[in-house]
Amino acid sequence: RAAAYDCLSGAVDGHGAVGEGTWVMPRCPRLLDRVRDALRVRHYSRRTERAYVGWIRRYILFHGKRHPAEMGAEEASRFLSSLAVDGKVAASTQSQALAALLFLYGPVLGVELPWLDDLVRAAKPQHLPVVLSRDEVRAVLLALRGTPRLMAVLLYGAGLRLLECARLRVKDVDFSANQIVVRSGKGDRDRVTLL
Repeated sequence: RAAAYDCLSGAVDGHGAVGEGTWVMPRCPRLLDRVRDALRVRHYSRRTERAYVGWIRRYILFHGKRHPAEMGAEEASRFLSSLAVDGKVAASTQSQALAALLFLYGPVLGVELPWLDDLVRAAKPQHLPVVLSRDEVRAVLLALRGTPRLMAVLLYGAGLRLLECARLRVKDVDFSANQIVVRSGKGDRDRVTLL
């Protein structure tokens, strides 16, 4: 609603004038375009952008295509609880959907959501993660050949993320200092890690 009023006031102020006596409403950016713009300004990754836009789209469709500005904490809580109860999603999936809605209401719409007390949380798994022993890691790395082996060794030894490794350039590897410079990593930050 706020964006619609901003556009309306722009037309009244004269920003929407086309010619003598003719008024045209200026085109307002659509909600999901505003979300994308806000995410890009804050240097979120493209994958996060796709995930957040997807969750916001599902939220809007869940409530019959109502505009999020007309909804609040009750509707957000109902959507997130439905994910846990009806959708049987994992706790991390529900947390990602919650983060998307908090981003929508915070930076994009400028609305503070009160804490979601009546939210049904998805159950977190109680089992320990399965990890490979050093001998098993060594066996996997020795079984690989060529570029996949080089990438796997860098991922394991230097603690690189997959996209960080795929974007690595020769100039980012410093053999004399045994370091790798990771450029534009998570959060669009540069960092140095060991080689």
